[in-house]
Amino acid sequence: MIGTLALTVLIFVSTECPVSNRYAPEITRLHDEFTPRGVHFRLVYPNPMDEEAAIRKHLEAYGLPSIAQRDPDHALVKLAGATITPEAAVFDANGRLVYLGRIDDRFVELGRERPAATEHDLRNALTALVSGKTIAAARTQAVGCYIADMK
Repeated sequence: MIGTLALTVLIFVSTECPVSNRYAPEITRLHDEFTPRGVHFRLVYPNPMDEEAAIRKHLEAYGLPSIAQRDPDHALVKLAGATITPEAAVFDANGRLVYLGRIDDRFVELGRERPAATEHDLRNALTALVSGKTIAAARTQAVGCYIADMK
């Protein structure tokens, strides 16, 4: 499921989550910055109601890269342990989860947003990993919309 590249980043998103949608520019910046450095990105859509046409429309409307993957059965949600959109999971070349959490700290809680992020957790984790260093914080708490449990 996870590619053979040095790092694979799964970013769980939703067409309907306003917090997830607010992160579209930052997701695009991260993708554009780290893809040339060998990092593979996927935008994972875990909501079974997000059909292919809605996802294509979402990618276009928010200027997101065309790296979408549907996860209607939550196989990737379970693999990563993701519970929120947006939430990022980073896997190393061995498929080991090395980071799970927020993109940054711009959202303090639902409905409460800073003017700008003060901690750039995903960027910091990727910068450390591509440099062969240890991640300062391997887990952070994402803020956004809950991924519905499919049990």
